[in-house]
Amino acid sequence: MRRAAFALTIFGFALISMGPGRILAQPTPAPAASPLAADTPSKTAAGVAFTAPRAWSVRTATQLVVVTAPEGDTAIVVVDVGQAKDASTAAALAWQLYGVQPHPVLLISPDAARSGWDERTRIFYETSPNEKRTIVASALRKGTNWTVLILDGLDATVEKREAAFELVAESLRPAGYQKETFAGRHAHAFDAQRIAALKSFVQTAMQELGVPGSAFALVDHGKLVYEGGLGVRELGKPEPVDANTLFMIASNTKGMTTLMLARLVDQGKLKWDEPVTQAYPSFRLGNDATTQKVRIKDLVCACTGLPRKDLQWLLNTNPSTPASDTFAQLAATQPTSGFGEVFQYNNLIASAAGYIGGHLVYPQRDLGVAYDDAMQNLIFNPLGMSSTTFDMARALAADHASPHGFAPDGSPAVASIAIDYSLEPYRPAGGAWSSAHDLIKYVEDELTLGKLPNGSQFVSPANLLARRIPGVPTGEDSNYGMGLIIDHTWGVTVIDHGGDLIGFHSDIIFIPDAHVGAVILTNGNWGFRLRDSFSRRMLELMYDGKPEAAEDVASAAALYKAGLAKARERLVIPAAADVSASLASRYVNPDLGHVDVVRQNGMVVFNFGSWSSQVGSRVNDDKSVSFITVDPGVIGWFEFIVGTQGEKRTLTIRDGQHEYVYIEAPAP
Repeated sequence: MRRAAFALTIFGFALISMGPGRILAQPTPAPAASPLAADTPSKTAAGVAFTAPRAWSVRTATQLVVVTAPEGDTAIVVVDVGQAKDASTAAALAWQLYGVQPHPVLLISPDAARSGWDERTRIFYETSPNEKRTIVASALRKGTNWTVLILDGLDATVEKREAAFELVAESLRPAGYQKETFAGRHAHAFDAQRIAALKSFVQTAMQELGVPGSAFALVDHGKLVYEGGLGVRELGKPEPVDANTLFMIASNTKGMTTLMLARLVDQGKLKWDEPVTQAYPSFRLGNDATTQKVRIKDLVCACTGLPRKDLQWLLNTNPSTPASDTFAQLAATQPTSGFGEVFQYNNLIASAAGYIGGHLVYPQRDLGVAYDDAMQNLIFNPLGMSSTTFDMARALAADHASPHGFAPDGSPAVASIAIDYSLEPYRPAGGAWSSAHDLIKYVEDELTLGKLPNGSQFVSPANLLARRIPGVPTGEDSNYGMGLIIDHTWGVTVIDHGGDLIGFHSDIIFIPDAHVGAVILTNGNWGFRLRDSFSRRMLELMYDGKPEAAEDVASAAALYKAGLAKARERLVIPAAADVSASLASRYVNPDLGHVDVVRQNGMVVFNFGSWSSQVGSRVNDDKSVSFITVDPGVIGWFEFIVGTQGEKRTLTIRDGQHEYVYIEAPAP
């Protein structure tokens, strides 16, 4: 999903849209304030406006405002720097005013001017993985004066409080600036000229972002006005992408899963407010109190307090992993925030939603089979989505796109699809394959409030719309519903959701008041920047908006290239012989399974059983050593830090809120 792309790791360092960071010290500009009871409009002394998040505390001084997370280990600092020579100088002055010595600068990257700022620059700082912290700043110029936004915190809090960072960054504006709005404007129809402009945008963005193939479709007032493809299904092969090419749609499966639940509510098999334990008595979470609170509508609300927990299924899934593993993992997952407190995206609980729904339809069948059959008979067949499937073998035998990532030199390359098989046991959260031709039919059903082309009512409007009731905030003007994001950023309601897997990125978009909807599917790892900008370009064409989408793509492409070049300065590929010689042959972890270290043709390969990748090595500032996956598709995604535990060698891998230690073990 779009908000899930908040932090993108490239070769072991994070490129973050607004960014978290590292608390080095706490200056004391003013007495501590009590936590805010609600999101609160705030200003610096120079009049720079932003919204401070609920439950955070605010301290002010002459030239800065410090907003501190409830955990006390993470801060957002807004600094009125005033005049400065350039962005780098402005950032250095901001740290001085904050009273903190920053880490060394890693990367300085210009960004497109937006939100009333004449110039924007992102500055990333070097940290070592064992610090479990990241630092980033944004230097923003209006006229001759600079404002610097510092985001500085512990990784666990950064992930948990992602929506709070989005809120502050999205609301940060210079004095007097009025945000662009499309409210009250007439929406132009997607005529031939506008379709051609959108197609040209996609084509150019694909080239800039290294995306080999893309398909998209548009529906306008009940009429399919475009469906087609650009580029190729796989690099090195001539077959083109078309409207019927299948892509993995990842988390866009979630909205269709909740549509299946809506049909079950219509049929009286479920109630939205029904406790999950009533519908499926064996449902358990790591926390009993949370278990009892969760209702059916909370399974796909990102509001239960369960953190993202993906490493176990990414690294320890194999063809024999049963669908029931979803429930085993959930029973071992502890919430890290209060129920309904913050937006936290968890794929496992969304997977449970689908399996519970399928079980209620076909209680005698295997959980996975029951879900597949329920989706086929309740969603895909009635909507005419004849090619959409959860069957990997069927998809790969059909007209399908291959996943792509980047080689270490930055060139696009075909990625192994092996890691994408890991989602199969958790497929209600994101395992469907679909095409632009099929998926636009689902979007059209959303626009017609459940009425099929033949005039019959497929699902009641009330239960279809229940999925769009705004829940926890994901940013300044957006909220999460049930597998759907409700966005009011530009003054018109846009419902969307992204889908992200290794080598595949997609989006579904519908603007109910304009009766317009779209889907876009891509087969490149940087496709998430294309799909994000695609929706903005749609709105520009519909409402005569400022032409920002193309600049956003260009900035993203430049950032990737600069980040890759900087990362390659310290990453050794193949892994350095002196540090790799100390690796054990095998490591095991009770949750993540095993890592077999294979040396072949001068390379070091980490084999996880169901998939493998070559790794590069990096010596960090604190002298720790990391091994980082570098194969196309997973380049920079998985970082393992070398260590010891007693007399045993270890490898440690972390996500935002979990740490897993693999311990040396004998070969099987």
